[in-house]
Amino acid sequence: MVGAHKIGSLLFCPRCGTLLDLPKDGEIEVVCEQCAHVEPASSYENTEITTRSDPDAFPSALRQKRKTQTKTHEGGYQGTLVNEKCPSCGALEAYSTEKQLRSADEGSTIFYTCVACDYGWRLNN
Repeated sequence: MVGAHKIGSLLFCPRCGTLLDLPKDGEIEVVCEQCAHVEPASSYENTEITTRSDPDAFPSALRQKRKTQTKTHEGGYQGTLVNEKCPSCGALEAYSTEKQLRSADEGSTIFYTCVACDYGWRLNN
């Protein structure tokens, strides 16, 4: 009689190839659910079980923050040029960009950057 086929810590039925259950405490046999083959529980003796988890399997806010990169593009899009008085230097032109930072039923936030002095401020709509 041929014993169960073992791959790592898994035991497969020698007749039909079905994965066999682990024996419950005190059981001396394991019965295959597919073909009713009887396998002695001793087949599981001296089997070392090792489990490993991929680091990405459990999300972590700290790990995600480490992966996040912020890039600044020099000379790229600065926003829309608008007539807005700078609270720092008094210049009358600024670049503006708009973002939805709060919940969807609240207004957006407008970010301004002064053309003259590069001072930045924001306004919640």
